[in-house]
This record gives sequence, C-alpha cells and structure tokens, in this order.
Amino acid sequence: MFLRTLLSAGLLFTTAAFAGEQQFTPDTTHTLLGFTASTLLFDVPGVFDRYQVKIKGDPEAPSTVEIRLELEARSIDTANKSRDNHLRSADFLEVATYPKIVFTSSKAWRQGGQLIVQGLLDLHGRQRPLQITFDEAKGLNGAGTPTWAYKASLSINRQEFGIGADSVAAKISLKDDVKLNLLLVGFFAEAQPEPDRKAPVKARAARTKGSTAR
Repeated sequence: MFLRTLLSAGLLFTTAAFAGEQQFTPDTTHTLLGFTASTLLFDVPGVFDRYQVKIKGDPEAPSTVEIRLELEARSIDTANKSRDNHLRSADFLEVATYPKIVFTSSKAWRQGGQLIVQGLLDLHGRQRPLQITFDEAKGLNGAGTPTWAYKASLSINRQEFGIGADSVAAKISLKDDVKLNLLLVGFFAEAQPEPDRKAPVKARAARTKGSTAR
C-alpha cells in the first residue's frame, strides 16, 4: 500500500512538473542545425554555428507549442573558408542583406508517434510554407536531467528562395534540392513571467515630477 501511494505521488509530481507552459533551453553541445548540398560529383555538408531556438508551450500538448528557429546566415560553416565566403556572397545567401534565416511555427500536432510542425520559412528575403516532421525522444541525460530531442530531415528547393539563381558555378553543377538536418536537444522548464516594462517609465516620471517640485 505504501509503495503504491509513493508511486502515485511520484506520477502526480512528474505530471505537474511538466504541465502548463514551459520554455525550452537548447543543449548546444548536441543541438545541430545542418544541411547537405549536392553537386554532380559530391555532397557538401555544413552547419550554422550561431542560432537561437525558442520553444514555449506544454511539450505534452503540441497544440500549445510555439516554435521559432533563428539562424545567423553568416555563421554558415562547410569546413572550407573560401567556399563559406562564397556562400555568404551575393551569389548565394547575401548575408549582408539577409542576415537571418527564420522559421516560425503556426501549428503543431502529433501523428503516428511523430511531431508535425507547420510554419513559415523566411530565407533570402522570401517566405515559403514549410512542414517539418520530427522524431521525438525524451529521457534522462548522463547527469540525470530530463531531456527532450527532436530530429528531422527534409529537403527544400534553393531555387524557390532565389539562392544561387545567378551563380555560374551553381548553374554548372549545384543541384536544386538541399537537405536540412535538424537535431534539437534540450530541456523544458517553467516559463518565466515577462518583466513589467512599464515600471521604469513610471519611475522616470516620478523622478521628473520630484525634480520639478524642487
């Protein structure tokens, strides 16, 4: 009887701990936002080294989840400095004009054990709808901390975003489809309330009023 009560209490605690709105903190050691572009001769894998992953909602209730992935286009890394500089140029990503690559979700649901996310991809100044199918996993990491992992692979057509459209090199050998490889690993915790942004304004008003009185 005691054991049954203890297990029930533990289950209630676990459920309560992850109920309601949560915020996701990425584990940057394991999170990967990568891609593979293909030429007629070989594949070119790469990653974006600088990014922000913002996920909030209840991970057990996908309809409440909001996702925003923001990548710094300049942080592209294919392990070849000359190639990376070319990819940053006007021939491809035009990072001086379009510094961010952003995906914003509009809807999420579970289907067949997977998490389906619909949203909008803003890339190279063009916006296109995108659906991502994530394989989900959750458990304890090596430190005993509850951890979530979301893994997805999908392809986009670079021509739809005008990437490499005027590049001679791209026209000669670069294939249109680019494979995206996403691995989001991290931790959910209770969302913190937004700071009261009006308070400093009131404080300044009070100080102004006091100095006028003097």
